[in-house]
Order: sequence, then structure tokens, then C-alpha cells
Amino acid sequence: MEDASVSIKSLDKVYLDDKGKPSFHAVKAIDLEIHDGEFMVLVGPSGCGKSTTLRMIAGLESISGGTISIGNAVVNDLSPKDRDIAMVFQNYALYPHMTLYDNMAFGLKLKKFSKAEIDERIQEASEILGLTPMLQRKPKALSGGQRQRVAVGRAIVRHPKVFLFDEPLSNLDAKMRVSTRAEISKLHKKLGSTMVYVTHDQVEAMTMGDRITVMKDGDIMQVDDPLNLYQNPANMFVAGFIGSPPMNLLHGTIESSESGITFVEESGEGEAARITLHGDVAQKAEQRIGQATVFGIRPEHCSEHPSATHSTQISAPVEIAEIMGEETYVHLQLSKHLLIARVNTESYRETTQQLNIHLNLDKAKLFDPATEQVL
Repeated sequence: MEDASVSIKSLDKVYLDDKGKPSFHAVKAIDLEIHDGEFMVLVGPSGCGKSTTLRMIAGLESISGGTISIGNAVVNDLSPKDRDIAMVFQNYALYPHMTLYDNMAFGLKLKKFSKAEIDERIQEASEILGLTPMLQRKPKALSGGQRQRVAVGRAIVRHPKVFLFDEPLSNLDAKMRVSTRAEISKLHKKLGSTMVYVTHDQVEAMTMGDRITVMKDGDIMQVDDPLNLYQNPANMFVAGFIGSPPMNLLHGTIESSESGITFVEESGEGEAARITLHGDVAQKAEQRIGQATVFGIRPEHCSEHPSATHSTQISAPVEIAEIMGEETYVHLQLSKHLLIARVNTESYRETTQQLNIHLNLDKAKLFDPATEQVL
């Protein structure tokens, strides 16, 4: 079977102003290997370079430096139609005057496929996507989710090496997004094709990707599988971007006393929180006595009851409580930071008084605030 990997080496994109001078460095000499048959998600905030990267893979955006290879062939100088890719956009880009069948057939007719081959490919794609009963309808008769399925079907019939998705679910409502992302994930399993998917939604990224590339300001912050990305963020940006709510990041210093190693929060309006450290996190903190350090812990590792070999307790007043059903996220007001903890709704009673919370230190992280890298 033909190799459909995508290899990106030192890929650079600089936009120029009217005078031909550099005005914006959108993508900064990134390297990325996307494996044959992999579902790779590019995720990050607006302006991070993820869509620009996707458009350069597609050939819709010129590159300022570096190489892009699909399979074993460098495609830098190939036009989009010669790259053997198919792209699905967020705005569907369907022809309103054509039936679904004709929308899906259009590209194949341009390439002079026989009617029998076109019929076969469209029937195959429409069955996979549940579109068969709708093939003679026009786009205006469909819901947003159905239109997006047609756009995906139009890509499938081309049998491309690589599928490229540019925020395809952003125009759908919340319920439709959930069902359509499940359909795209099932489609990937069925086709086994290489798929590169851009989104700003980290929930989409976590639920869909075999691996995730987190981008910021044109750079790659981390590439990893979803669980490792969540559990072992390489830096403060990934820790704060992946997860909902994100990881708590408290700025402070490390102190040593007779009682042991302690993280002391930066002082604000009230008394600074003091977190006594144990286990691996205490060993790492020993190397930073007297130094500025960021203490990171996820909300689910802050709870009413001790849940780990190494835990410590803090007490703080509740600023806000967000009841999410069985679980409640409480925002505890420390001296300078809010600490979000996940507690059981049944056992929680909303109060402005002090709440005792146990921190699972086996899951805590320390970061260097200068480099923002995990220790």
C-alpha cells in the first residue's frame, strides 16, 4: 500500500507587507512527522499558525522555507490538485444549485472518471456517511451537520492519500459537534487514511487525535498522545491549555524548614498559601530552595478526601461554586490565586467559610517560571 505519511522539516511562513518587508512570522521553522494512517490534530489558540500549516500542506499557502513531503515525494512545488490530498473546510463550500450527488461527483467529472466509477465511489461514500436517501436533495434542504457530511463525502470519493480538515465543526451547534466528531473518528477507523485535523477546541483534540500537536505563536509546544499530553505537559502553556478546567498554576517560591520542603505562594491580599511537599515533587523542589517556582495541579487532584500516598491539605474560602451535576468545581481564594478543586456535589454544601482540600502530590508538577518548562 502506498505510503501516506506527511513529513514537515523546518517549515517557515513569513508574511510580507506592501513594501516586501517581513510583517508577521506565522510559522517558525517547525518539524513534524505525521505517520501513515495517523489521525493528527493541530490545536492551539487563534493565530498560533495551525491553519497556516495545514494550508501549506495543502498547497493553498506558499511556504517561506523548509520542505513538505507526502509519502516519499517533496510537494513544495506541486499545485494542490497534484498533491493527492482532499480538504474539508469549516464553511462546507457546497454548490447550492447542485444536488448532493452532483456536489460529490463534480471533482471526479473534472478528472474524466467514467460514470460507472463515479456512481460506485459516491454510493460507497454515501453509505459510510448515511447520505444515500438524500443524494437528490440540494444543500439548502439539509441541516449544518448533514452539509458537513456531504463535504466529507466529496473528499472521500477522491480516495486521497491525505485528508485535511480545517476546523470543520466550528459552524455546528454543541450537540451536532459531538455527534459529527464521533462520525469523523469512526470514518478514520474505517478508512485507515492519514488525517490532519485543525481545531482550537482542546476537547475535540483530546477525543479525536491519535496524537496532538499543540502550537503557540508559530512554534510547536509539544507533540504527544492525548493522555500523555494531559498527564505530562512539557511546559506551562500546554498545562494551561489542555484540560477543562485547565491545570492550576500557582506562582511562588520553595522554602526549607524543620517541617520539610514547602511551596509558598506569592503573597497577595491575604496570607500566602503554604503547601507542604512530599514524595517525588519534594525531591524536585529540593533543587530549587529559595527560587521562584510554579506549582501545578489539576482540579481533579484537589478533593475533599486524601486520595494518594503523598497528599497535603490546605484550607481556603470558596469564591465561586460551579455545579456541573454530580461534580462541582469550587474556586478557592488563596492569597493571590484561585485554586479550582473538583468535589462531589452531594457532599458539598455551598459556603463562604473555609473548605479543607487535599492535594494529590503524586500528580503535582513543578515548572521553572523563567523557561516555563516542567522540572
